[in-house]
Amino acid sequence: MTKGRNRVVEMFTIPRNRNAALASWVVMFGQQFCGVNVIAYYSSTIFVDSGFTQVAALASSVGFGALNWLFALPAVFTIDTFGRRNLLLFTFPCMAICLLITGFSFWSTSETGRIVGVSVGIYLYAIFYAPGEGPVPFTYSAEAFPLYIRDIGMSFATATLWFWNFVLSITWPSLILAFKPQGAFAWYAAWSCIVWVLILLFVRETKGKTLEELDQIFAVPLGAHAAYGLRQVPYSFKKFVLFQNPVPEQLYELESEVSSTGADENRAREVKEDSGKANV
Repeated sequence: MTKGRNRVVEMFTIPRNRNAALASWVVMFGQQFCGVNVIAYYSSTIFVDSGFTQVAALASSVGFGALNWLFALPAVFTIDTFGRRNLLLFTFPCMAICLLITGFSFWSTSETGRIVGVSVGIYLYAIFYAPGEGPVPFTYSAEAFPLYIRDIGMSFATATLWFWNFVLSITWPSLILAFKPQGAFAWYAAWSCIVWVLILLFVRETKGKTLEELDQIFAVPLGAHAAYGLRQVPYSFKKFVLFQNPVPEQLYELESEVSSTGADENRAREVKEDSGKANV
């Protein structure tokens, strides 16, 4: 490494590094502002407020942790098949809906209805969180940065996570007093929707990519990738809602794909020439 280079400065001044940092910070910020640690830290209190006894609330909290662990196991396979970005884009809206179910259940005048609504909302939330925003942020941040600043980049990403973890844990009691459970859970449901937009615009897919390919992916200008993300909305609507077969847009032209295509073309040309010689 050249003497006098400041790796911290280069993380912000070099576009490839800056794009990786932004994407890593988005997923780390999202892991906190999806509200998971509010439930993890205060689940027993939330269950008691909904009508559970102390013992039942503790048992229900264990259930939340067990579901979180159990449904994280499929991520061992899905994180490299569906991809990091796709998992986040799918699970964030689902988590937002589950948070709204949890919060709005406190309006129920029936204690049984309130208990069932809160339990269903929190448990479904754990099921969607565990394979998506649970394992993805640390996996993503560990691979997004180039090797020479990876230690610094991962440190910044981890610091981002724990800073917002502190903010969430210390503000939840005041938030729930000011806005009641309905408003407090709706607050984090809204943030889940905001983070979904940030992921759509600024987080690039990294599954199955080499270090050289990651350099190409993160070198794509921020505005170009944001525009690509917006164009994915009508594409996804046509594909998954209207069940059409739109042509997917290729934003990245990776060297491995180009060389593979070139090799296929050369192979086809050689076969054609051999066939021509045989016919002669």
